[in-house]
Amino acid sequence: MKLSEVKSALQSLETIAFQLPNGDLVPSHFHVTEIGKISKTFIDCGGTVRHENIVNFQLWNANDYDHRLHPEKLLHIIELSENTLNIEDAEIEVEYQGDTIGKFELDFDGTSFLLTNKQTDCLAKDNCGIPAEKPKVKLSELQAANTCVPGSGCC
Repeated sequence: MKLSEVKSALQSLETIAFQLPNGDLVPSHFHVTEIGKISKTFIDCGGTVRHENIVNFQLWNANDYDHRLHPEKLLHIIELSENTLNIEDAEIEVEYQGDTIGKFELDFDGTSFLLTNKQTDCLAKDNCGIPAEKPKVKLSELQAANTCVPGSGCC
């Protein structure tokens, strides 16, 4: 989810809710303690130098049970961050403290922001000898025209 999509969603909400991948909600008294711009330059296992820019939100719980972050306040914090840090319309990564700091991608279901699990990936599969995934085909769905029959010369 990009920053512009978050801003658009916030304009239609009365309250903000973040849902963890297991379905639990982040407690409603959470704070957004940081909004940042993270630029990462790295080399993949195939030797290609890559650049990645993301917008980072850090969510935090305190014992401040009376605190509620309203959509218009978060929108103001985002706009201040965009102007001060020259943040571009990039993908969002959310940090949230569980047993350790978890990093999540962000989605929206029309009511809540969904923290979705991030996955690692090999970015140089062709250089590493990792074959492309072949599509799975059910034998029952193969058309008769594509099959060999005795005497057809295809075998």
